[in-house]
Amino acid sequence: MTTVQSTLDVTWRIEGAHIIAALARFTGDIGRAEDLASDASVEALSTWPDAGVPRNAAAWLTAVAKRRAIDAWRRDARLAERYAAMAHDLDEAERRDPTAEWEPVDDDVLRLVFIACHPVLSRESQVALTLRVVGGLTTTEIGRMLLAPVATVQARITRAKRTLSEARVPFESPDPGELRARLGGVLSVVYLIFTEGYAATSGDTWMRTDLAREALRLGRILSGLMPREPEVFALVALMEFQASRFAARTDAAGQPILLADQNRARWDHAQIRRGSAALARADALGHGRGAYALQAAIAECHAVAPSVEATDWERIVVLYEALGRLAPNPIVDLNRAVAVSKATGPASALRIVDELVAAGALKGSHLLPSVRGELLLQLGRHDEARAELERAASLTGNEREAEVLRGKAQRLGPAHS
Repeated sequence: MTTVQSTLDVTWRIEGAHIIAALARFTGDIGRAEDLASDASVEALSTWPDAGVPRNAAAWLTAVAKRRAIDAWRRDARLAERYAAMAHDLDEAERRDPTAEWEPVDDDVLRLVFIACHPVLSRESQVALTLRVVGGLTTTEIGRMLLAPVATVQARITRAKRTLSEARVPFESPDPGELRARLGGVLSVVYLIFTEGYAATSGDTWMRTDLAREALRLGRILSGLMPREPEVFALVALMEFQASRFAARTDAAGQPILLADQNRARWDHAQIRRGSAALARADALGHGRGAYALQAAIAECHAVAPSVEATDWERIVVLYEALGRLAPNPIVDLNRAVAVSKATGPASALRIVDELVAAGALKGSHLLPSVRGELLLQLGRHDEARAELERAASLTGNEREAEVLRGKAQRLGPAHS
C-alpha cells in the first residue's frame, strides 16, 4: 500500500466520524457531508503524491470538502450572498492558520448519532446509517454485523439520507423532551460500533480499538447528558468491562488470545473499577436491570474472576436466561450455551446449540459452527468438530479469526474415513 493511501486510510479510520460530523454541521445535510468527504478523498489521492501528505490530513480533507460545498453554494444565485460571507470568513481563517478549522467539538459526533437516529427513520435505517457515517464501516461490514444482504444495507442507507434531507432535519441536538424517545436507537448503534471495534467482522486485524474507544467516549458523554437513565450507565459499564481486556486479547504479532488463555494481570483493573461503579450507578437509579445492565453484570463476572475455572458460571447462566427473556436473540442463546458448557458440561450445551441449528438461526454466521465445533471437541467427537471449525473459518470475514479456527481444526489431525 502506498504512503498516500495508507495515510488516507488511517485518517478515515481514526478521524472519519469527526470529519463527517464537522461537514454535517457545516452543510446541515448528512448525505451531502458524506459525498463531500468522498470527493475530498479523491482529490487527496490525486494531489498528495505530488504535493506531499499534509501535516494534518484531517484538516486538509475537511477544508477541501468545505471549499467544495461553498463552490456549489456559490453556483446557486439565490444563496450567493449568504455563502459569500461564509466563504470570506473561511478565507480569513485559512490565511491565519490552514488547520484552524479542524477543531471538532466534543459532542459533534454524538449530535450526528442523534440525527441518524431521528424518528423519521426506521430502526433498521437508523442503525445502518449510523454505522456508516459514524462508525465508518463499509456496507459489507454492516451486512455481516446485521446479518443482512449488502444490497439491502445499501438501500437502507440511501433511503435514510434521502429521508433526512427531505424532512429537513437540522444538524442540532434534539430538544430535551426528544432525547429519551431516541435513546434506544442511540444506545443500540453506540454498542454496535463498540462491538465492531471489539471483534472486527472483516479485515486482517482482530480488533479496531480506535472504533471501540470512540463508542466508549460517546457513551461517557451520553451518561453526562442523561444522568437519570440507568441503561446509559449500564452500557458504559458493559463497554468499560470489555475494553479492560484489550491489552490481553492479542499477542505481539496481533494474533487473537482467547479468554481462557489471557494474562489477567494485563487487564486494566482501573477500567474494571470504573465499570463496576457505572453498573452500581445504574442499579442505584432503581428501575431494575435492563438488557445492557444484564450484559454488564455478565461481563463483570468475567472481569472480577481470577481465572476461567473460578468464574461464577452458574450465575452467568442465570443472567443469560434473564437476558433471553427480556431481549430474545439467538446470539444470547448461543452465549448461554457456552456458559452452560462451563457450568454443567458440553452435552447439555450442545442440545441448546442444536435447537438453534434446527430453527435455522444465525444462517451465514460463523458463530454457531464455531461454538458447536468447540462443544463437539469437548465431547471427543473430533471429526464432527473439525468439520464445524472448518465451516466456521470459511464463514468469518476476519482473517485473524479464520486463522485461529483453521489452526484448531488442523490440530485435530486428518479426518477418519
